[in-house]
Amino acid sequence: MFRWLLLLLLVPSVLYSQTPENGHEQWEYALVDSGDVLQLALPVGALTYSLLKKDYEGSKDFLLSYGTAMTLTYSLKYIVHKQRPEGRDRYDSFPSGHTCSAFAGAAFIQRRYGWKWGKFAYPLAALVGISRVEGPYGYHDYWDVLAGAVIGVGSVYLFTKPYEPSQVQVGFTAHRNFKGVSVTWSF
Repeated sequence: MFRWLLLLLLVPSVLYSQTPENGHEQWEYALVDSGDVLQLALPVGALTYSLLKKDYEGSKDFLLSYGTAMTLTYSLKYIVHKQRPEGRDRYDSFPSGHTCSAFAGAAFIQRRYGWKWGKFAYPLAALVGISRVEGPYGYHDYWDVLAGAVIGVGSVYLFTKPYEPSQVQVGFTAHRNFKGVSVTWSF
């Protein structure tokens, strides 16, 4: 299933990404477009999964950690006032907001629901970070990306607890001459 999801994310980016110019290749534009999609897909996917699972405590944890991460990121952009590496007259390079967003989503998935899903989420978040540095425009340097990742992961680990399913299980059984109720408590 993961392969299909990755294919659905990357194929449109390759087909509809910007046309090559200034000596850059098509894959570089596809990389940037994929990063733009994934920086939102990971946190939206994390929140959606928690809501579908009816894990409202997890949804609350996610919103608190994601809000903290993005507030800290954009505050630091304003305070640090670092110029973008590609030379534009913009002073909002440090830390990378795209990377922070992607890593906050990936870290939440891993922290709340375990490595079963986290092992797929972290490489996608890393792809976002790579797209910010290696894309044709080079929006960030590696320090910007590293700081964004640390803020995203750190805020999740600060506010999110691992998911614990209900410790009490109730079961019903019925046979020809027997009907019963069982209660199991896991600790």
